Amino acid sequence: MGTFTVKLGVADPLGRRYEEVEAMVDSGAAYTVLPASILEGLGVKPRDTRGFVLADGRRVERRFGHTWMRLDGKEDVSPVVFWDEGSVPLLGAVTLEIFALAVDPLNGRLVPVDAFPV
Repeated sequence: MGTFTVKLGVADPLGRRYEEVEAMVDSGAAYTVLPASILEGLGVKPRDTRGFVLADGRRVERRFGHTWMRLDGKEDVSPVVFWDEGSVPLLGAVTLEIFALAVDPLNGRLVPVDAFPV
């Protein structure tokens, strides 16, 4: 499957000030990942530190929080992981589910889907 990027709005904790980033769509990643400086610049505070297993099997710990995001013309709160500087922003599966979007890999776009209540 090919990769593609989308414009993702990331906001301060009150959803008043947004910064737009190009995020790579990665339905294989559970959470949305952003460089820590972007989140810190918006005033997003980590709520926890969590362990993550990388594709190569290494385990790392990163700060974890929640903030407002804008995607496909909608706004909602989503979990976010504070990642290393210079890292590529990733749009993960949890955020896709919150926004009721799925990956259309043939056309390189996101498409609306019905949510599953259970």
